[in-house]
Amino acid sequence: MELVTVAAVAANGVIGSDGGLPWPSIPADKRQYRERIADAPVILGRQTFESMRDDRPGTAQVVLSRSTTEYDGASAHHAADVDDAVATAESLGGDRAYVIGGASIYGLFQPHIDRMALSRIPGAYDGDAHFPDWNPEEWTVVERTEYADFTLEVWVRN
Repeated sequence: MELVTVAAVAANGVIGSDGGLPWPSIPADKRQYRERIADAPVILGRQTFESMRDDRPGTAQVVLSRSTTEYDGASAHHAADVDDAVATAESLGGDRAYVIGGASIYGLFQPHIDRMALSRIPGAYDGDAHFPDWNPEEWTVVERTEYADFTLEVWVRN
């Protein structure tokens, strides 16, 4: 199964502040994000899942959590760790799952990710959540698309 991280990242690595995005809404980014993940399961942390409860992403949600094991809705599945999350996503069919946050989930999955779709948000923002460090020398940019308010980069692990 291909694992793909999808994240919006400010120039200083910030991805969130107090449970939300620290920059003004970027509709084109939200649109491309939702279209990208629409037809596959997503892997996310409990807090990220709860923040999206009214608008669940993907075909199913694999929620990685140590504290909560039951969720409302048939499309949500619990996972105890990275291996369990991948196995659960594989059991749902398809050949790809998207890792969509939060920061600790990105960090746990970074060694296992095959591809990253990163929306590069210009500017530095204050925040309490950061995208994990990674070595660009281990990755190759295979696509770069300029939008008015961000640049979408798709990276593949070498």
